[in-house]
Amino acid sequence: MEREDRIKAVMNAMLAMQRRAWEQGVAAQALLELGERDLAVLLAKDAVVNQLKDGRLGLNEGDRPVTDPAANGEPVLFAAQVTGDPALKAAAERMLDFLLYKAPRTREGILYHNFIENRIWVDSFYMAPPFLAVAGHPEEAVRQINGFRRTLLHPEKRMYYHIWDEDRQAFERKLFWGVGNGWAAAGMTRVVQALPESMGAEKRLLAGYIQEVLDGCLAHQRDDGLFHDILDDPSSFVETNAAQMFAYTIYRGVKAGRLNPSYIERADRMRLAAYEKVDAFGLVHGVCGAPSFDHSGTATEGQAFFLLMEAAYRDFIQG
Repeated sequence: MEREDRIKAVMNAMLAMQRRAWEQGVAAQALLELGERDLAVLLAKDAVVNQLKDGRLGLNEGDRPVTDPAANGEPVLFAAQVTGDPALKAAAERMLDFLLYKAPRTREGILYHNFIENRIWVDSFYMAPPFLAVAGHPEEAVRQINGFRRTLLHPEKRMYYHIWDEDRQAFERKLFWGVGNGWAAAGMTRVVQALPESMGAEKRLLAGYIQEVLDGCLAHQRDDGLFHDILDDPSSFVETNAAQMFAYTIYRGVKAGRLNPSYIERADRMRLAAYEKVDAFGLVHGVCGAPSFDHSGTATEGQAFFLLMEAAYRDFIQG
């Protein structure tokens, strides 16, 4: 299967999947980066169809997610800009208003991932700060990243634990989840790209954070280019999506001059390994599988990050 045919097959498989709030957002982001603007607008419009009164976008399963719905913010904002539709602009503003003024937070103002539980998840690196950055609040985006990092990072191992429980002042999931570290790396990549040039110091700070987590995770890359679901636990299953997320981060980072070109060899190995996981229908196998993400399977986010990886690779090789 040729590269463009494979990308089309992976995209079609992604669009055929049922999607929850963050899945709708990351799928739309992948379409944006590929240049599939009309499809991205359609996904953004449907995220607005599923917007709650409090502003959370794409929420079609339960009412607990706090940061996940914000993954739709950037596509909805883009759709508002290209269509001129005031309803889409208002929807993006409601999502932003929720994050800034209504979302539950720690005493220090760091966002919880869900209502009720009072926990900080590594996933939130990707879900909320990129939208904050593109929606005119880059300082708040950096503040949230600093808070997530301060809470979840193991400074010596340079990797992030999954979930911190603020009430118990203890980790709820004290594991170095591969995809979770991928959310952190890719989320910070999206933020650093969105920061204005006037925030040069913050750009350099985030570039250091990105290299830090990459170096920590790359120490656990397998010979086949992939990673275990729990990065430092060889008994956990071999997982595909973390490799796609790290490859995306590396291609974007080297292209922008934030990372040394020596990282490309690692990214290329990850990309080739991911290609081996795509079947004739375009399904990317071996990712953290929906709906519980505790087993090897398929998932919208695995499809989306294949596409994000390919968009980053395309831009990298075009120079």
